[in-house]
Amino acid sequence: MGKKEFTRRDFLKTAGAITAMTVLSDIPSTLFAEERKLVRFPEKTELILLTSRPPQLETPLHYFKELITPNEALFVRWHIANIPTSVDLTKWRLKINGNVKQPFELSMEDLKSKFEKVSYTAVIQCSGNGRSFFNPRVAGGQWKNGAMGNVTWSGVRLKDILNMAGIKIGSVEVAFNGLDSGPLSSVPDFVKTLPIDKALEEDIIVAYEMNGKPLPMLNGFPARLVVPGWYATYWVKALIEITVLDKPFEGFWMKTAYRIPDNPCGCVEPGTNPKKTVPVSRMTTRSLIIEPQDGAIFKRGREINIMGIAFSGGYSIKDVIVSIDGGTTWHTTRLGKDLGRYSWIQWFYSFKPTKSGKYVLMARATNSIGESQPFESLWNPAGYLWNKIEKIEIVVE
Repeated sequence: MGKKEFTRRDFLKTAGAITAMTVLSDIPSTLFAEERKLVRFPEKTELILLTSRPPQLETPLHYFKELITPNEALFVRWHIANIPTSVDLTKWRLKINGNVKQPFELSMEDLKSKFEKVSYTAVIQCSGNGRSFFNPRVAGGQWKNGAMGNVTWSGVRLKDILNMAGIKIGSVEVAFNGLDSGPLSSVPDFVKTLPIDKALEEDIIVAYEMNGKPLPMLNGFPARLVVPGWYATYWVKALIEITVLDKPFEGFWMKTAYRIPDNPCGCVEPGTNPKKTVPVSRMTTRSLIIEPQDGAIFKRGREINIMGIAFSGGYSIKDVIVSIDGGTTWHTTRLGKDLGRYSWIQWFYSFKPTKSGKYVLMARATNSIGESQPFESLWNPAGYLWNKIEKIEIVVE
């Protein structure tokens, strides 16, 4: 299918049309179904549709053959229905307020001219990536493995902004709010918080570029928070307000949603509820086989090239091992270019099958502090932290 470039005007028209149809109850019911069909939204290539309002779009796995995920192919995940469809940069301002000595507002020009620009590559991943594999199944977007991507982010350090405002003694958290809002007043506004010590870490940025270009509207234009190593629920899109708090935040999206069992594995016996929970935060260690595809057929004696990706929550990948016999024996892979501890890394392994039949391929990553992947899936009621060693089967004739 040919590629169509969408302009901001196209986005406004398309999103407006969808909103209008929804209000009139005239929108096709299939747009809200989990049909996993390919759709093309403004500024995006064909992505897998989970829901259209709010947009939840998954990246097809073949894009993960690339070290960097293209902007048009990065997954999309919004939480509440009213999302921004256009932003006038002459009017957009980022407010910094709360328990600070000097509240102020920043324009985009201020962000770019008053602070040092920093860049790094980091994996962005939805907390529920892989939720559809949970057994028993859990509620929520039924993502497979495409709610993630590897992007080079550019922006300014959050701590530089906070230091300019002057944090007062007694501050405990920092809250972040974006332009999205609920369709009804009863829908909680999407506000996330970070502990004050976390917010002041060196690598947390307010990003205004993805891969050297402005953020696509669906990925948080004109600026979003980037918390490398942590799940994307904290990476607030279309950011407009940063508030320093002198007491813990009690909002829905921190106190009730995005929580995991309070134990080392973040898991409980399948089908049960935890007695105590904590907010989900750092990403688990994961690897994924991208090539060959499940069910691929090869000729005996021909070389088969296996490649995949691996990443961890802020700790570099030490090694990735693969098995071609369902886990009986394991082999060391060759790691590709290293773009830093927040990026994913590609890995490669080749072999020549001497026998015909089915081959079960598996991959397992270990990070620099020894964290790895379980052979059996760990379960929690929200469907987070998925990182089980996955299998694919190929056939050799």
